[in-house]
Amino acid sequence: MPRRMLIPQIGNTDLKLLRVFKTVAECGGVSAAEGELNTGRSTISKQLSDLETRFGFRLCNRGPAGFFLTDEGAQVLRATDALLDSVRDFRTQVNEVRQKLVGTLRIAAFDQCISNPEARLSHALRAFSEIAPDVDLDLSLLQPNIIEARLQEGHLDIGVIAQHHPLPGLDYLPVHGEDMYLYCGRGHAFFDEPEMLDIEEVRRAKYAGISFNSPNLQVGQTLNMRSRAVVQNEMMLAMLVLSGQYIGFIPAHMARHFEETDKMRRILPEQIYYRTSFAAATRRAPEPNRVTRVFLEVLKKVYAGDVPAG
Repeated sequence: MPRRMLIPQIGNTDLKLLRVFKTVAECGGVSAAEGELNTGRSTISKQLSDLETRFGFRLCNRGPAGFFLTDEGAQVLRATDALLDSVRDFRTQVNEVRQKLVGTLRIAAFDQCISNPEARLSHALRAFSEIAPDVDLDLSLLQPNIIEARLQEGHLDIGVIAQHHPLPGLDYLPVHGEDMYLYCGRGHAFFDEPEMLDIEEVRRAKYAGISFNSPNLQVGQTLNMRSRAVVQNEMMLAMLVLSGQYIGFIPAHMARHFEETDKMRRILPEQIYYRTSFAAATRRAPEPNRVTRVFLEVLKKVYAGDVPAG
């Protein structure tokens, strides 16, 4: 096998081709990436071939057998993520020197904060956009453990997560909270007379809970609830409760509509209840960039009532 040449200096053309490769990999194929890249399939295929020629090995299979990354392609994708993050950080740091708020602010949250009347993230985003109109936003919903990992790795700037086991490498700004009650759905044996139950009957019921380390998991364990179904988010948990076969903890703001339409009822609300506190988490070191710091200041002012919420 011929000896592979070392890759020379990475230039703008290489960065462009790597971004194309990353998009195709994330979309799961050339056809799926056409809309995202606003480019035709033949052009994308040629760009991938050019990159493979540049590197001297095949990055992905895109034939009749379907799309998948080669082992080399998977390694290049990981290296591409790190490289593009470095380019982004370099641009942000240079723009900080220029005192201009530009770049991308990456925020992730867990589940249904949009329906929580205590949450003011949308108000903070509006106020921030008014003072930093040139900053792009990258928002996502992720599991708390993934948010924490990506914060520590530098792949996220801010994560809105439950503040139940603070990590030493992160700083936390308290924001909002939510009230959690145990619910059953219409058709469940508890639905007609939930106030007549005792705690032992509740413990014997089929319980659905969050599968990862969270206040939900901890409270369920404290109450000796044995999970008969596990979920990754509160939307799926609510679906199981609505099936009438399971009970589970759901935020009161999320369940309100189902309570009002008589599809869910609280179980022993005076006895079984907990409150979750949320915080905006950031990586402690290196220090957050200026864009992130400005957003945190906006967040503080919004939650202090210094910025109108309406």
